[in-house]
Amino acid sequence: MVSRPMRTIDRLLSCLVLFLAIAAAPVLPVRAAETCPFISAQELARAMPALKWSLISNQDGRGCIYQAGRGDTMMLSVFRNPDKDRARELYATFVKTLGERMPLSAVAGIGDEGQGGTSAAGAERQEASVVALSGDYILQITVYPTGRRADDALLGPLTEAARVAIGSVSKSSERFGNCEWLTAADADGFLDKSTLTVQRTGAGSCMMFDREANTMTVAVIAMSRDTVIDMMKRAGPCKHVAIPEFGGEAFGEHSCTKGNGNAVTIYVWKNGRQASILFAPVKPYPESGSVERLKAVAARVYGKL
Repeated sequence: MVSRPMRTIDRLLSCLVLFLAIAAAPVLPVRAAETCPFISAQELARAMPALKWSLISNQDGRGCIYQAGRGDTMMLSVFRNPDKDRARELYATFVKTLGERMPLSAVAGIGDEGQGGTSAAGAERQEASVVALSGDYILQITVYPTGRRADDALLGPLTEAARVAIGSVSKSSERFGNCEWLTAADADGFLDKSTLTVQRTGAGSCMMFDREANTMTVAVIAMSRDTVIDMMKRAGPCKHVAIPEFGGEAFGEHSCTKGNGNAVTIYVWKNGRQASILFAPVKPYPESGSVERLKAVAARVYGKL
């Protein structure tokens, strides 16, 4: 039987992955980013000399994305947790999820413990990955090669890069207990405040969740007004509603036929930045399908833009 904490971690992990993807995808710069806080260009070159990586995003201090000349992609992600017990629970979920895609083996000398592996020869998407636990932190580095197998010749250097990066995971921009875009007061009527966790997941991104994994997030990114208008017009799996009190660029989404059908999102735009405010309950909720209650939270976020 799966324990309640593990079910909560599973739910949060799926929500966090979606949130980070939404928050990060529009902000990839055209030119290369300057530095990665977890491993320098020189350290990466020494660990993986056969590949020339270009850093394209440092993901607001919570991870780094690289590309190589042959089209390979590498993703380095750091996850901070409230305490070591929660970190170990999340690490177990990472290992379980990764183990469903590839055979894993223990990796020595990386944090408290680590696992690494490569996908099978016939896998549709080739990948080599290392995941490691170190105190409150989890590090995962994955390479997606193009046009060739992910094998031990790739996993070995990747493991060396992980050994270097694990020593700098404390440089993550994530923190717990406070965030500039969300406060515990915003949880009223949405989350169980007695089991509430407030997490700053990066510059411009915050998340709150309770023991049941009901979640509220805010992601703030630079975006042109034209792009916002295009988003408003784009057909999708959710119902759209205009929110004129926050300007002509504001709208809400609810009753989605894909993903979490209980979720509600409000998008507001001001001063060249868009903020998305998401409430994602695990089960149907009195406020689901309506943006009215979430407007109070959106108003506070809008005032900070």
